[in-house]
Amino acid sequence: MKNNDNQKPYDLEDRTFNFAKDSRRFVKALPRTIPNIEDVKQFVRASGSIGANYIEAKESGYWLRLLDTGEKLKVQRDNLVGEATELIKICGAIIRKSEE
Repeated sequence: MKNNDNQKPYDLEDRTFNFAKDSRRFVKALPRTIPNIEDVKQFVRASGSIGANYIEAKESGYWLRLLDTGEKLKVQRDNLVGEATELIKICGAIIRKSEE
């Protein structure tokens, strides 16, 4: 989904996935110095975590909705689904804000 032809799509799953792939291509071109080797390890993990955390928030909401909680735990489950949804929205807002 694009908001116009000149701007990037807002599909966070695709964008975070592409960011991780692009990051991996980038580090392959870096000089292999001892500091770079150590820093690249952390960067590669972090670049993949962005998408994984977003996807896991979405997945958590999905599994929560599937749980048969009965009436006793329905409110707690619904609160957790709501929080997962809010976390997804926050992630999206942060990414959109960083583009301004």
